[in-house]
Amino acid sequence: MGDALKNIRLAAVQASSVHLDRDATVEKACGLIREAGRAGAALVGFPEGFIPAHPSWFTVQPGTGRISLGLSQKLFQNSVIIPGEQTDKLGEACRDAGVTAVIGLCEKRAGTTGTMFNTQLFIGPDGSILGKHQKLMPTLAERIVHTGGWGDTLKAYEAPFGMVSGLICGENANPLAASALMAMYPVAHVASWPAFVSPAVKLSDVIMAISRGLAYSMGCFVINATGVVDDAALDDFQLEGDARATLEKLRGVGYASIIGPSGQVLSQPLDGEGIVYADVDLNDTMVSKILNDFAGHYNRPDVFTLYVNDAVPAMVSRSGVNPPQLPDGES
Repeated sequence: MGDALKNIRLAAVQASSVHLDRDATVEKACGLIREAGRAGAALVGFPEGFIPAHPSWFTVQPGTGRISLGLSQKLFQNSVIIPGEQTDKLGEACRDAGVTAVIGLCEKRAGTTGTMFNTQLFIGPDGSILGKHQKLMPTLAERIVHTGGWGDTLKAYEAPFGMVSGLICGENANPLAASALMAMYPVAHVASWPAFVSPAVKLSDVIMAISRGLAYSMGCFVINATGVVDDAALDDFQLEGDARATLEKLRGVGYASIIGPSGQVLSQPLDGEGIVYADVDLNDTMVSKILNDFAGHYNRPDVFTLYVNDAVPAMVSRSGVNPPQLPDGES
């Protein structure tokens, strides 16, 4: 048989958070993981910032206004520590379901009262944490609450069926980030997206334009997982008049999809919340690379080189006999 890859089912979540409620959203995520497992999925991807919410309020409320700052405080209070109680529950769900999951969440460091990361958490079917990816550059108003990650999390992780990578929202269009990941030969890539970027932007067109090209250039399957606007989020945004009416048009709308390594769309549109599935032959990733393996024979390392810095910079450095304990990630 040779080194044949598996046929598996991929799953893309299209759902809303339980807005700014960490524990309730974790329970919802666990339910979706178990649902995907019952449906035979081997890999399930979640939207950007699914736990406890994506800070979309900055799009529709002034960044330093009372409402936005109050929601941002609640975001920090409900963000996730990795590892922690919430990741243990997610791991248990993955173990029960026998599923690898890539879960979008807002991450904070233990023992701090500020600074959050926009993160994808990778969990294996045995419930163990495989790793994480922290979004390298916050997009637009995300910069008010999120810092950027570093090269140490720009990686693909090993699942039972092959390597899995992930990027968040706009960074899926970053050709250097994609190049760093394709060098690890993922067979599947999770692209996590919010429910909306701006009422002026048609997110469905953006996702298709980016992810079809990404799937072709990386030579792998792409899972597009997207958020959904619900009544709880609209109420928390405290919008009135035309602003609320505009967002209400997006209520229940999502854009989850699964793309093949030749850029073909493999899934059917979904109305409302749910999970999009596609049954795929991972050997198709080899066929695409016979033509264009940009991490191998179809590139010129003598002309182009990419350097990735995996080091995590220290915010504060201390010396002495008994230096104080610093938060994780600092030294």
